[in-house]
Amino acid sequence: MKKILIVEGNPIEENKQFTIAGIQTHTESLKHSLSYFTDKLLIDVANPSSDKNIEDIVKNLESYEGLIWGGSSLNIYNATPEIKKQIEFMRECQKKIKKILAICWGMQVAVTAAGGVVKKCDKGSHKGIAMNIEINENGLKHPLYKNKKRKFNTPAFNFDEVVKMPDNCTLLASNSINKVQSLNFKVGECDVWGLQYHPEITYQKMINLIIFRRDRLLKKEAFSDENEIDNHIRLIEMENKKLDKNSRMTELKNWLDYLELK
Repeated sequence: MKKILIVEGNPIEENKQFTIAGIQTHTESLKHSLSYFTDKLLIDVANPSSDKNIEDIVKNLESYEGLIWGGSSLNIYNATPEIKKQIEFMRECQKKIKKILAICWGMQVAVTAAGGVVKKCDKGSHKGIAMNIEINENGLKHPLYKNKKRKFNTPAFNFDEVVKMPDNCTLLASNSINKVQSLNFKVGECDVWGLQYHPEITYQKMINLIIFRRDRLLKKEAFSDENEIDNHIRLIEMENKKLDKNSRMTELKNWLDYLELK
């Protein structure tokens, strides 16, 4: 058995709204996806933005053999107190946990904590899907992408991107929207695998998120009108028919293999 920590990036209020809408929180999605591959994990959950006992959790970080930090609706450059708490907690994790899988928001927090920079993406956004991600030569050699097709589409939801990677960081994959779709860097003995997309989340959940955030997305002009939203949902539904579960979650399986589960 391996003991890991899952970090919830969304504020409690956002997760309450998820639950009311019948949508899994990102932590619930992670747990569900992990259970597909193994029952040999002891999982704790932390929310550094809201947990009152976060200092006690920090004291026990060395007891975890791995950490997965998932998505969030936050934007890291807003630098709210809740976001600052997450960045500081990530710094502590990078000191005390040797293997981190940082997904979407998690990658942005990990990069920021290690001295990189995240900004709003100039070339657009991913609303439920990222198209034509291509693994580069370094990525093809990395265990993150063992048995992964070199070019692929995948669930994703982000408006921001890494514009400056931490020192001694290796870029692994890109697409036309985000140059940094995945990366790998070390902080001391901590090995961070970062993904800008979501192998642990289904396309159906992404569709549900678009419906859940419909008004918000129109307000921020992510879509021009209701018709564009409906057409985009149909595109994702078509992609959903093409993608099998194992292919979507290859990166998650490879990170679990890196944990050396017995």
